[in-house]
Amino acid sequence: MQSSIIIWLLIGIILILAYVLFVPKIGSVQSPSWSVAARADIKGGIKTALDQYKLDNGSFPKSFNDLIQRTDEAKSWHGPYLDQLPSDPWGNKYVYELPGKHNPNSYDLISPGPDGKKGTEDDIGNW
Repeated sequence: MQSSIIIWLLIGIILILAYVLFVPKIGSVQSPSWSVAARADIKGGIKTALDQYKLDNGSFPKSFNDLIQRTDEAKSWHGPYLDQLPSDPWGNKYVYELPGKHNPNSYDLISPGPDGKKGTEDDIGNW
């Protein structure tokens, strides 16, 4: 009886150690793939929608909302260019700035990254 208690205690300790050692590493595997997904959004679908808007209307939109709903400024609007306002893989809204600080002749498109705060070193942008 006493030996089975010791065996269960050892199994419990091993499981706790495995959890402490391996779960943080498994969680960090997702982050790089999420960064790749954010870059793909920025350089892919969202960029395509912004470029198409500019092609149709002669300039980039003033906000993401202009890609979804027509405004009076859009003379040749053929949207919606996006179905909904995009969120990055961490659930944060992408930030669109026109003119851009990094791209003063066009726009900056930014994912605030895992910390959700714009202006930190984990931001992902189109520059």
